[in-house]
Amino acid sequence: MICVTVMIAAFTSAASGQEPAMSLIPQPAHIRAQEGVFALTADTVIVTTGNTRDIGQYLAELLEPATGFKLDVTESAPHNRQGGYILLADTSGKHYLGCEGYDIKVMKNCIFINAPTTTGVFYACQTLRQLLPPEIEGNRKVENVSWTIPQLEIEDKPRFQWRGSLLDCCRHFMTVDFVKRYIDLLAYHKMNRLHWHLTEDQGWRIEIRKYPKLTEIGAWRLGGVGYLPAPDDPAQANAARYGGYYTQDDIREIVRYAESRCVMVVPEIEMPGHCQAALAAYPQLSCTGGPFKVRTARGISKDVYCAGKEQTFEFLENVLSEVIELFPSPYIHIGGDECPKDRWKQCPDCQARIKAENLEDEHQLQSYFIKRIEKFLLGKGRRLIGWDEILEGGLAPSATVQSWRGVEGAVSAAKSGHDAIVSPTSHCYFDYPHSDREKNSLSMPNWMRVLPVEKVYSFEPVPEGLTAQQKRHILGGEGNIWTEFAPQQEVESRVYPRMTALAEVLWSPQNKRNWQDFAERLNVHYQRFDNMGVNYYRDKVQ
Repeated sequence: MICVTVMIAAFTSAASGQEPAMSLIPQPAHIRAQEGVFALTADTVIVTTGNTRDIGQYLAELLEPATGFKLDVTESAPHNRQGGYILLADTSGKHYLGCEGYDIKVMKNCIFINAPTTTGVFYACQTLRQLLPPEIEGNRKVENVSWTIPQLEIEDKPRFQWRGSLLDCCRHFMTVDFVKRYIDLLAYHKMNRLHWHLTEDQGWRIEIRKYPKLTEIGAWRLGGVGYLPAPDDPAQANAARYGGYYTQDDIREIVRYAESRCVMVVPEIEMPGHCQAALAAYPQLSCTGGPFKVRTARGISKDVYCAGKEQTFEFLENVLSEVIELFPSPYIHIGGDECPKDRWKQCPDCQARIKAENLEDEHQLQSYFIKRIEKFLLGKGRRLIGWDEILEGGLAPSATVQSWRGVEGAVSAAKSGHDAIVSPTSHCYFDYPHSDREKNSLSMPNWMRVLPVEKVYSFEPVPEGLTAQQKRHILGGEGNIWTEFAPQQEVESRVYPRMTALAEVLWSPQNKRNWQDFAERLNVHYQRFDNMGVNYYRDKVQ
């Protein structure tokens, strides 16, 4: 009933000269509805031109399970074909749509999808899915459904170039198939970055062939199958061995899959802190020499990489060299957050480094560490991203700052001419509880604030107080899912529907944002989630 109401509202607004509020998420930039529908049938043909053949095949495979139609994919338009056709073209001359924008024109007997790039064509196909009934998302044939698409015209492009999600696979390991599904759901909402958190105190998840102990030792811990306990919680004594890691072949498979979904995978290799799993494998890289165990509890370890030893940098450069071979992303995230300075203050090697480099203190030592790693990455043709702590002690010359402790880090970065990604805890930390009820049921710490979907939808990525030139440095935002309280089976219920709200914030024009309208469309979207089998958080949106 809601879907029918929304569609009627769409056509009514079109008749009155207003743009319709279709049940699409994220909301396109421009929609013009017309009378009539296109009927998808078994005789419909998908016509591909330019470089769109793979996307055409993807679309056909997407539509087949629920409809039962095995659509032909061809490079020539049919003549007098009763089922009509869907034309995919990456030849649009509308360069103002950018590299991700697209046009859709739905008529009685044909659908024209056109974009300047194949990425735009791919995103148009995601919109096309949502123009069909919600049952299209099922994996079995559905009877007694009219597979119709309203006649309309859409012109669309994203507001921000960086529309991402961090997935923490360290606190809890996620299978390859799960990561692929996670990518599929990002792509469905036109999100284009997977920030993959691969190393931590609680687990090292990426195979590095030069250092096999990283996965032989660092990928496994005792306990921690469920929610990670606090350091003083006796539950951490659970003796079950737990963990896992991605082989280099796994990594290549996931990266290729993400590329087919127009998602860039940005790896994060944490340094100088959050590295106890690596130190458990190679304790000589620490200030004290260990021994260490892979951390079993949540929280922050005081043991970090020694910034005074040359072998630390040799190790990290070798690790990053293998990472660069696996990930074509122009960006490498190096963390840089929550690095306690306790060990550095007591370490003769670190104090000698401070003196030799004429540094003032341990904060400048961390800046030295980050700048040295950045120089190495730049030499390999890659750019460094770090959390906003990398601002402390002096920012590396071309680093991108990811601001999580509010938006101040993004403001500082933009004002100094650096790019920034905005993902503050206040709006973008999806490990936080949806409600007080959930927070209490999971015994979450008091510092984890309640973050309902409406709060996410209110997020504005561009901070106040920036000039027009400085605003250009705000690349976009990310929704972060840290997994101390989210084993694999609970990740979707933490992320959705909040990621859905963030997707609209990052894609749609700011002036089209309206919470009540979004809430209505989200209730229709839930029907799509049900058909997909998404385990979303089920508090009803009012």
